[in-house]
Amino acid sequence: MEQQKVIISENLRETLQQAVGECTHDRLLILVDKTTKECCLPVISGFECMQQAQIICIGATDTHKNLDSLSHVWSEMQHIGATRHSLMINLGGGMVTDLGGFAASTFKRGIHYINIPTTLLSMVDASVGGKTGINFGGLKNEIGVFNNAHCVILDTVFLHTLNKENILSGYAEMLKHGLICDEKTLAELINPDILENLENTKNIDTLTSLLASSVAIKQRIVTEDPKEEGIRKALNLGHTAGHAFESLALKRKPILHGYAVAYGLVVELYLCCVKTGFPLDKMRQTVSFIKEHYGRMAITCDDYPQLLELMHHDKKNHNNDINFTLLGNIGDIRINQTATEEEIKEALDFYREF
Repeated sequence: MEQQKVIISENLRETLQQAVGECTHDRLLILVDKTTKECCLPVISGFECMQQAQIICIGATDTHKNLDSLSHVWSEMQHIGATRHSLMINLGGGMVTDLGGFAASTFKRGIHYINIPTTLLSMVDASVGGKTGINFGGLKNEIGVFNNAHCVILDTVFLHTLNKENILSGYAEMLKHGLICDEKTLAELINPDILENLENTKNIDTLTSLLASSVAIKQRIVTEDPKEEGIRKALNLGHTAGHAFESLALKRKPILHGYAVAYGLVVELYLCCVKTGFPLDKMRQTVSFIKEHYGRMAITCDDYPQLLELMHHDKKNHNNDINFTLLGNIGDIRINQTATEEEIKEALDFYREF
């Protein structure tokens, strides 16, 4: 799979016009959800290159990242008369880019698509790397394919549409990137001033200098290992436990993906200390940062069996062992690590007490 083109745009009108022009197409489709239709579509709807675009809208939030929404998108594509020469633009957060990328990758055996992520989370994570898919059977991202977008266009204009919680959701993935990269990058991210007063959108500009480096970390890894056979598993730090938290929350009160990752990082950094010698002081520093900004999802010991069952369903597992990516130190990545159920319960105890 070729390296995906990621464009950090300073002029969205010109960047999008060029990207659309590179893909010869008979019909242009834009996939949005109800939120991005209201908040983000007006940003591009007046562009000349968008005048013939047909809009497809699905429900917002991860609860709609499912087969029903996917079927609706396919049906709308048929109704519009899309062909294998059509072009799809996915305008939205990770749910839209994941589902839209999967719809485009499978309709007529695959059409070109462009991702325009509108959340910090989708800019640094979901829209980059070629992963597409939907949730299925109560499990996160159970069905999907690897298929790169023609390009990914990042423009921080959309960050001004976000509330503090959605900024924090994306920031959790940036923390993960810092942990798997180096101490300098992590130190910049856990600077106590960086997230101060994020509800003031003027402070969004303080994040833009970190955005490019965070995207570059992921881009470098997925280019080296596009199908997640080796080092790309580094990006799963925090996600084995995090996806379990997220799936459990879907049955109760859904939480944002980045919050689940933050909680997963707490659990897995504890396992790093116990199993691979991660420095205790660095673990406590990162965990304290997470506690201050993300709080925690309320769980009890009675939830452990369900959380463990969800972890057993994780796609990374092999031979029924629960597989983790752990760290020996910041940037010292240890893929394909396992932990016993008792060790995971101890880590969950730590999570509840931190």
